[in-house]
Amino acid sequence: MLWLADAIEAIRDFMNLGGPVLRAIAVTIFLMWVLIVERILFFRSTMKKMSRDIHDQWESRPERQSWNAKQIRELMISRFNEASTKGINVIQTLVALCPLLGLLGTVTGMISVFQVMAVSGSGNVRAMAAGVSQATVPTMAGMVGALSGVLLITLLSRRAAHEVEFLEDSLTMDH
Repeated sequence: MLWLADAIEAIRDFMNLGGPVLRAIAVTIFLMWVLIVERILFFRSTMKKMSRDIHDQWESRPERQSWNAKQIRELMISRFNEASTKGINVIQTLVALCPLLGLLGTVTGMISVFQVMAVSGSGNVRAMAAGVSQATVPTMAGMVGALSGVLLITLLSRRAAHEVEFLEDSLTMDH
């Protein structure tokens, strides 16, 4: 249990090192990962069942050639597309927000450095170091958060598009 206390203390020290902007970055990354995990779970379970249900529903139709049948097919595909891409735009927004918050942390940290320099001159290196760490840590955290999300959002987007295309190809028009 001592390792847990040490880990919590290390995280708390890291968060204090980065200043208040680092908390916003942490919340953003947490939300991004919650949504990513939700999409992964959706792709592994619900999407397969939904695809099977749509396919079975289409195959059980007695007639698939009329204009009405084509519109029903398009509706099925559209609903599947909507379900498979749900939340992806929000994840992309959170990925783009991470480096912007990191940049905000850089600016606020440099303002702290300049305030120290204005009050005590450039001789107070220890006080300036706190501002520099407050400037660099959020930048690094924002970039790490964005990089971790970019790869997965690309994979999720491609998977969703592939599954929609596969469903569209499997719903045959002939009968």
